[in-house]
Amino acid sequence: MLEKVDLDKKMSKKEMKEILETESEKLALLQRKCKAAGIPIMVVFEGVGASGKGTQINRFIQPLDPRGFEVYSIQRENEEEEMRPFLWRFWTKTPANGRMAIFDRSWYRRVLTDRFDGITQESDIPLAFQDILSFEEQLSVGGTVIIKLFLYISKEEQKKRFKKLLDSKETAWRVTPEDLKRNKEYERYMQMNEEMLQKTDTDMAPWVIVEATDKEYAAVKIISCVAERLQYELDRRAAEKGMVKNVVPSESSQFKLGALSGVDLSKSLEREEYKERLNKLQKKLSMLHNELYRLRIPVVLGFEGWDAGGKGGAIKRLTSHLDPRGYAVHPTAAPNDYEKVHHYLWRFWKDMPKAGHIAIFDRTWYGRVMVERIEGFCSEADWKRAYQEINEMEAHIAHSGAIIIKFWLHIDKDEQERRFKERQTTPGKEWKITDEDWRNREKWDQYEVAVNEMLLRTSTTYAPWIIVEGNSKYYARVKVLETVVDAIEKKVKERKAELKAKSNK
Repeated sequence: MLEKVDLDKKMSKKEMKEILETESEKLALLQRKCKAAGIPIMVVFEGVGASGKGTQINRFIQPLDPRGFEVYSIQRENEEEEMRPFLWRFWTKTPANGRMAIFDRSWYRRVLTDRFDGITQESDIPLAFQDILSFEEQLSVGGTVIIKLFLYISKEEQKKRFKKLLDSKETAWRVTPEDLKRNKEYERYMQMNEEMLQKTDTDMAPWVIVEATDKEYAAVKIISCVAERLQYELDRRAAEKGMVKNVVPSESSQFKLGALSGVDLSKSLEREEYKERLNKLQKKLSMLHNELYRLRIPVVLGFEGWDAGGKGGAIKRLTSHLDPRGYAVHPTAAPNDYEKVHHYLWRFWKDMPKAGHIAIFDRTWYGRVMVERIEGFCSEADWKRAYQEINEMEAHIAHSGAIIIKFWLHIDKDEQERRFKERQTTPGKEWKITDEDWRNREKWDQYEVAVNEMLLRTSTTYAPWIIVEGNSKYYARVKVLETVVDAIEKKVKERKAELKAKSNK
């Protein structure tokens, strides 16, 4: 999830001031409306050390009526708290109807800093997640709006901020030895954060990732996203009473996370280099295919992307040197009548590979959160729930020993138009372009919002999304092959080590 976040987003102080003034007035009004409607609100500030939680909380509360909220700074448990269930101190801080509770760190300490520091034992982590999910679900079902903000900065930025704090006697106390250790072991700590985000990003209490390198951008995003969520909750309740209709979350916010915005589509390869690298990779993949079969390792490869993005060409180069008895390509179209009477994941489950084989999906189960979402083929509740369902399915497949890689083949709008026109005018290719392709193109912006959310919410450590820069077909094909080869080599090495360890026992 976090590897898809663009941490270079910035905003000038002038721009921040202009937007903040408008959004702050909106937030103040929404606070009053929520109070009148009796809606309890919990705003959680989590994130890496030195990401600016204190500064951002201070900015966030400025437009609010101080009589309507409380701020809680959550430290390690004291002696009394240790003698009670760990959620006791948070249940006692939940807000009354119409009030707001703001948490500077929260119940997530249990699975983050306390876990890293060894206070929470690894054997206790599964139950801790279960308790947290139950806590949030009970509150949400009871009417509480839970807004969770995760402030994110890079290891380098964190180190720079720690140094600045340490250089001043007035602020050095704010940096603890534990903070420095988490920076030193940043990758290990971020794996815990990644797991936490994946396990607790739910429809009832989703996470908002805040790109916090630029403090101005972060401040505006926080207030804007909270205001947007509160407006949605007010509208949703009004809809339930029949006062308004067709309430949907806003998709126009400039603060939506955009994994696609930072993709460099100028990357390319010359024909000779392409041919040389392609040949080497195909030969290597052919040898690795034998290893997969011998070690009984299944592989699942999913291909998504813009129409004319190059999925077919990439799959063709991927399979050209494979033993046809050991792989299958599954093209995915709209579900037929028989498939429609099953759960939407059923038709993909039946094509999952057995050990030692490769399954390649040309379009995938992600249609649920793209075309079905955009075209209204499923309800909002259906596609929102699908993120968790898909993550759970992929986790189960990964736990069975499979390699799972998902590719998004990315091209820009101009390149797509060029390819569409080329298909229309090239004999033998005209079948590849349909009226539906042109209709989908008109909804490019809607699809981009959906794709960005999909990439963020379903790119996991066990089933990552790989964004492939596809304006150059040569570059895209080589990147796909390199990614697959690297993943298989890593898995083969791990499996051999496991077998060796077992034989030595």
